[in-house]
This record gives sequence, structure tokens and C-alpha cells, in this order.
Amino acid sequence: MPASPRCHRLLLTGAAGNLGKVLRPRLRAHADILRVSDLVDPAPAEQGEEAVACNLADAAAVSELIRGVDAIVHLGGVSVERPFEEILPANVQGIYNVYEAARLHGVNRVVFASSNHVIGFYEQGHTLDANVPLRPDGYYGLSKAYGEHLSRFYFDRYGIQTVCLRIGSSFPEPKDRRMMVTWLSYDDLTDLVVRSLFTPDVGHLIVYGASANRDTWWDNSGAAMLGFAPKDSSERFRAQVEAQPPLPADDPAGRYQGGAFVKAGPFPFPNT
Repeated sequence: MPASPRCHRLLLTGAAGNLGKVLRPRLRAHADILRVSDLVDPAPAEQGEEAVACNLADAAAVSELIRGVDAIVHLGGVSVERPFEEILPANVQGIYNVYEAARLHGVNRVVFASSNHVIGFYEQGHTLDANVPLRPDGYYGLSKAYGEHLSRFYFDRYGIQTVCLRIGSSFPEPKDRRMMVTWLSYDDLTDLVVRSLFTPDVGHLIVYGASANRDTWWDNSGAAMLGFAPKDSSERFRAQVEAQPPLPADDPAGRYQGGAFVKAGPFPFPNT
């Protein structure tokens, strides 16, 4: 892979979200034009950018959003556990619209921000590879599982290559004991996304997004295809994290890999 790979026009969805704001300035070096989009107006376009507000549930709008792009980094959607009615438009209908528009406009590379929450109901300490049966921990995790399967379908039938990133916990620093295992630094996130965009012939690939932390629950050997070797580690935060009181022994957030997501809900059923 070239030292600074680039394409002509790159689309970043979810550009106003937490990770979108991180990746937006970092991806400018990898495209002649970076098209950024979110449900609300993203921050005004910088030089070399195009900023577009787009509702992912609007198929016609998504088609116009994707027209003329060479590759897509798809972060857009609800990023926390919410009632199904809130997850459905962007995370389920939206990702279908993205892939169908990619097919129509000849886009052949998507980097899809999946999540560790597709396997959140495995117990902590179990080592999982990318091929284990999915065990989503909520509606958000279910939507990401759907996205992984949808992207596989669009590769098998239409040849659209996708790297699904099962992102752990990408924050400036880990917030708790669980995140000491799942933490992904912003620099490692950026490297993983860029390699996912520009590594040739990835087919349909699922990798985990975590830094080189002391402890791990994930066998990320599939990431070797990308040449991804994380450089950061959560270890420097260990003292401050372990100064926090541990969770009670019977707290599901301390038992399952999905943490607090396994406890969210149930949400009120509409019209009841």
C-alpha cells in the first residue's frame, strides 16, 4: 500500500458523530475531494471538501449523495442502544440504501463501521474470531449484524468489496475495566480505516477494531490481510482505571463483552 494512498472522491457518512469528527480531518489527505455527510448539516466544508446533509432513510437522497464517489466510509446511523423504531430508519433502511446506491453508481469499496456489539452476549474472557456465530446484545447490535450480512450479500452478488470493522471502544482513553480490553485509539482507528479503504482485493472481510492492549477477547488474525498492526495500548491508563471500584459480581455489564449494552431496555412497545 502506498505511504499516502488516495482516491479522487471519498464519502464519509456520519461526519457529525464522535468518530466522524475524528476521521474527517484525518481522511482529507487521502482524497482529492472528501464528501462529508450527516442527518444534520455537518460543519461547513473546508478546502477540498463537500458537505451534504442527508437522511439515510431517504433512498433518493442517498443515491445523489453517493453519485460520483469512488469509495465510502460508512459511519452514519444511531450509535447507541435505542428503541427499535429509532434504530430502523438509519441503521437498517439506511445501510440498504447505501449499498443499493453503491451498486447503481458503481462504487466498489465500502468500509462499514460495524461494532463489537454484534457479539456482545459472549462472556468476557472468551476469545472470539471473526467467524463465531453472532450474539448481538441489543437492537443496535442487531442492526450492525444486519449490516454485516447485507454487505456480504452485496459482495457475493455484485462484487462490492467491504471491510466490516467491529469497532471496540474508540475514545481518547478507556473509561473502565472493560474498555481496557476493547479500547481503540484514534490513531489506530485511522490506520485501520485507511488500510481498509486502500488494501487491494479484500473481498468481504470482517476485522476487530482494538489497539494492542495487554488483554484481548478477540482473535484479529484476519486483519493481517490489511497489514494492520496497532501501535497504541490501553496499558498507560491502567492505574487510573483500576482505581475505580469494580462492578458488583452479579452485574451483567461485568460478565458479558457488550458491557452496559446488555442491560439497556426493555423499551416501551409503541401504542401500548
